[in-house]
Amino acid sequence: MKKNGTMVELVGGMMVEEDLSCSETVLHGADRVYGLNLPREALKLAAGFGGGMGIEKTCGGLTGGIMALSSIFVKKSAREGEYCKELTGEFLHRVIGEMGSLDCDYLKEHYRDEVTECKPTVEKIVVILEEIIDRELANG
Repeated sequence: MKKNGTMVELVGGMMVEEDLSCSETVLHGADRVYGLNLPREALKLAAGFGGGMGIEKTCGGLTGGIMALSSIFVKKSAREGEYCKELTGEFLHRVIGEMGSLDCDYLKEHYRDEVTECKPTVEKIVVILEEIIDRELANG
């Protein structure tokens, strides 16, 4: 898999320019950077996860990240084994450790601002996500 740039360089502009939610931004960013070749229709699947699934619970950026991990590391289905679950767990635990919560309401309170909105949250999430993806791809 050939990498095209970095997610953190891409996602901030995408949120504004393409008017995407956090979940759409992370999945679309991974699609572009890692060449996942997801059809545009597939990217719409992330739409309902924005705003903490509409109730400010689990951040949409995280759900987009989990979709990216699944797209990259699951060949056929989740029943293949524990690999993707382990990566998902690592991703979420790192976010909790570095950001304090998985919940949209908490993350908005601590990272969101009126000018850049959720951009700082999404950028921090994709840094963590990208580190995990890059490490795993390098380890083949």
